Amino acid sequence: MSVVLLGTLDTKGHEIAFVREQLAACGIAALVIDAGSLGEPTIVADVARRNVFAAAGTSLEAVARAGDRGKAVEAAARGATKLVLELHARGQVDGILALGGSAGTTIGSAAMRALPFGIPKLMVSTLASGQVKHFVGVRDLLMMHSVVDLAGLNRFSRTVLANAAHAMAGMVSNAVAAAIVDKPLIAATMFGVTTPCVSAAQQRLEAENYEVLVFHATGTGGMTMESFIADGLIAGVLDITTTELADELVGGILSAGPNRMTAAAMRGIPQVISVGALDMVNFGPLETVPEKFKGRRFYQHNANVTLMRTTPAENDKLGKEIAEKASAARGPTAVLLPRRGVSAIDKEGEPFYWPEADAALFQSINNWAGPQVKIIELDLHINDAAFAHKAAETLLEMIRTKA
Repeated sequence: MSVVLLGTLDTKGHEIAFVREQLAACGIAALVIDAGSLGEPTIVADVARRNVFAAAGTSLEAVARAGDRGKAVEAAARGATKLVLELHARGQVDGILALGGSAGTTIGSAAMRALPFGIPKLMVSTLASGQVKHFVGVRDLLMMHSVVDLAGLNRFSRTVLANAAHAMAGMVSNAVAAAIVDKPLIAATMFGVTTPCVSAAQQRLEAENYEVLVFHATGTGGMTMESFIADGLIAGVLDITTTELADELVGGILSAGPNRMTAAAMRGIPQVISVGALDMVNFGPLETVPEKFKGRRFYQHNANVTLMRTTPAENDKLGKEIAEKASAARGPTAVLLPRRGVSAIDKEGEPFYWPEADAALFQSINNWAGPQVKIIELDLHINDAAFAHKAAETLLEMIRTKA
């Protein structure tokens, strides 16, 4: 077993050496990469910083002359990432452990995010008790708070670092046996207000010997699904819940970014798209909703979640976006439209029932979709069993035809 141990050896050399000793005591070999650029390294690395900056397309001397710490960190992150990927390609990365403050965390987490799912990734950081989304991204990256600054060894840092080393040793020594890859993977998107649809469709797909990965459409969920598709792991997509597009358009808190609903199109894999939960934009507690939305229609889902109804004008824009992204797909694509409502609270008698808003969404999709996109309109609610069945069957048919 071999663990990449990454850090800046001018400022964290003694700590890296301590972790290396702890790993060795567990029978785990460590390959130390020095990503420092300022002072002299305090221990000898297996991969010198000169090699890291060369991998980034620059040199240690050039970085030193520039005297720009921010650019040095950027280059170190690029170089470390490239080297770690090369090591992984040669089968030399069973796990990766890094230590750092803001610079070390930026460098270490960049290398970790580049590695595939399943490789143990542990970042010991002074920043781990705060907002870590930009460090973790969509990977299975574990962040551990250093509690005290990583500025020398003491009774607290030794405990944290020893625990980190032992945790990494446990992960690489007791790896879960690789799953038998005998079932193609289907990616599906779900929200609480579309759960009945997705659950029913999931059962139908699993009955046909597919494994269904359900992603919660909370921004991170959509981004994670897109990354899995881009990595070539997914055979088909059941994108029932495209609500993240509304948050991106209007300014809610659950946006998955502008690239949502693009990976399947680029990979050319079969996809069934619907308009689940496009009746809503997500915010936190009511008092956090921006003042500019005063007077809009709201629904208090709970004390921490406030939903805002999308308007006909917003739905017109969302329909155009869905149609254009679906039309750009390289593979078979269908869009299913539930005429009786797009979420559990968008049907007659519910707080977000607004037929004109839904009609604007449906009409826009019809107006802008290319002829290669199969549009299926059903006089059903999105959570009706018949709608779920049609979505699953449409995807199965496209997968079979493509095969």
